[in-house]
Amino acid sequence: MRVRFAPSPTGALHIGGVRTALYNYLLAKKHGGTFVLRIEDTDQTRYVEGAEQYIIDALEWLGLEFDESPAKGGPYGPYRQSERKETGIYKKFAEQLIANGYGYYAYDTEEELKAAREAAEAQGTKFKYDAVTRMQMKNSLTLSKEECASLVKGGAPEVVRVMIPGEGNVTFEDMVRGVVTFNCAEMDDKVMLKNDGMPTYHLANIVDDYHMKITHVIRGEEWLPSTPLHVLLYQFLGWGDAMPTFAHLPLILKPEPTAYLNKKTIQSFTERFTEDFVLKHEAYAPKKEQVAKIIQPLLQDFKNVSERIRINEKKDSNLQKEVKTFLRSSMYGKLSKRDGDRLGMPVFPLDWIGQTQADSFRGFKEWGFLSEAVLNILALLGWNDGTEQEIYSKKEMIDGFSMDRVSSSGARFNFEKANWFNKQYLAQMENADLVNLVRVDLESKGVQMPEEKLNAVAGLLKMRINYVTDFYIQGHYFFHDLDLEAVVAKHQKNFQKKVLNKWNEDLEALLKKLMGALATLSPFDASNLEKTIEPLIEEKKGEVLPIFRLGLSGEMGGPSVYEIMAILGQEETLNRLSSFITFIKEKL
Repeated sequence: MRVRFAPSPTGALHIGGVRTALYNYLLAKKHGGTFVLRIEDTDQTRYVEGAEQYIIDALEWLGLEFDESPAKGGPYGPYRQSERKETGIYKKFAEQLIANGYGYYAYDTEEELKAAREAAEAQGTKFKYDAVTRMQMKNSLTLSKEECASLVKGGAPEVVRVMIPGEGNVTFEDMVRGVVTFNCAEMDDKVMLKNDGMPTYHLANIVDDYHMKITHVIRGEEWLPSTPLHVLLYQFLGWGDAMPTFAHLPLILKPEPTAYLNKKTIQSFTERFTEDFVLKHEAYAPKKEQVAKIIQPLLQDFKNVSERIRINEKKDSNLQKEVKTFLRSSMYGKLSKRDGDRLGMPVFPLDWIGQTQADSFRGFKEWGFLSEAVLNILALLGWNDGTEQEIYSKKEMIDGFSMDRVSSSGARFNFEKANWFNKQYLAQMENADLVNLVRVDLESKGVQMPEEKLNAVAGLLKMRINYVTDFYIQGHYFFHDLDLEAVVAKHQKNFQKKVLNKWNEDLEALLKKLMGALATLSPFDASNLEKTIEPLIEEKKGEVLPIFRLGLSGEMGGPSVYEIMAILGQEETLNRLSSFITFIKEKL
């Protein structure tokens, strides 16, 4: 078995592409096969500098190792189509199509093609370069050799088109969708070789898959309409017996509106969708407030948004229709690269820095996700092994993966579920592994702490954080001295209610007794601290523990105060509590 992941370096790699790579990887590893990376860079007009390296870095972070690639090489290179083009391989097979009677040269200019499209539209039809129209166009089927040569000499474009039969069906079996049939009459004579000598995706894809001995082509559902052409190309080039098995994966869909819309978020999403709408429809910019007034009540009934944004042809104004159409495309359908910013979640594996802020996106890694969690999330977006299991190691995914368990229906991305997965993986991590992940970030913030203590902090925090990036935020009081004025400003009501209002001579005397007990306690660990302190504060927990918690961490919630004390250590615990008691007395 030989499978390939063949992205185009036209920008950041969306998670839909990552899932395609993952399913190829799982299938290959399940069957002891070969996983190939091929860069499909034939469309130089869309080539983006840095995109190829981004693809490689993203898949490396996720642990999807290639057996053959541009970097590793292999027996079927080169692994970039632009480099393969230099060998003349695509031109050779484009000409073979013509020689076999399945292709022809076409000389139509852009202006002539545009005129043909407009003429068809005027008659209420759509122009298609096919068996019906090809004999009315400028090509080697309608012109003599001399006329063709004269056109080329005069600077006319020369492309190679495939000749699709005017009737009949193309049938193939898809591993996900079963038997699929397309009518040839619905297909057109696609360009195979462009005027600049570069192949189109269709020709290059087939030539490369054949020569790289690819046995299974697993790709997104958007390529399903192209597959009958690819089947025909295998047949036209005499490679029918070597045609790979196809599998077209379901789309990854936007999350349900109820996953991000609630009473607290309606206002922010109203503002976000309003901004996006006026950016897309600049003519409505002066009516921005009116747009917001239309959007807000539609989102207000967030459990029935789908019904609310249905267009009422009789009652809705033109603006209401435009807004509803925009909301439907923004809230339903395929998960797009813009949905990350719009819905407040990552849709790319790594950060992508574009030429503008609008073209820059935050990645799962920088958001604070573990690569293992991202793989688990993506694996279950379209596949399950028939069990109730949700957490899988990479080995378990490989062992359990099969294409017959891949759904043909779109899979809805659920960011809350993604957070849950990440939290599970963080909770299961070895303390030292988590420390290694956060070390660079901590060092950049000036944190210097012994390894043993850092490991203890990791053990305390890993059950309480959603993202790797939460580590410093949640554990800030372990790394820096407290600013008590800032603590009080943050928790002003609780400080007044639970500390100042409860303060009296008896409480002060009890705190003095507790400080004495802490000063002589040994060992100074969470178990011994709890065993010693709890009996002394049995009737005063509500007065003592808020003081301990605020004085030690500056927070009103979090881990057990005894665990915090144990990590801070005896000296630091006594210093913080002593400083806080003095601070309280100054505020009385």
